[in-house]
Amino acid sequence: MAHTLTHAAAPIGIFARLRSLFEEAKEARARRTLYVQTVKELERLTDRELADIGLARCNIAETVDRHVFGH
Repeated sequence: MAHTLTHAAAPIGIFARLRSLFEEAKEARARRTLYVQTVKELERLTDRELADIGLARCNIAETVDRHVFGH
């Protein structure tokens, strides 16, 4: 006698979707906080200190954006 097993994919419920959205928002907020803190810390450095790490003052925001958000 042959038996066939079928599995229906569990539908994603509203609570799972809400939890996912909450986690995405939480991660976005954490990344934004990291971005703001990093930019502030780098802006406090002197031009000489920035040059020592290979960064120009005019490139701070772009560089941090690329590293934090991957843009």
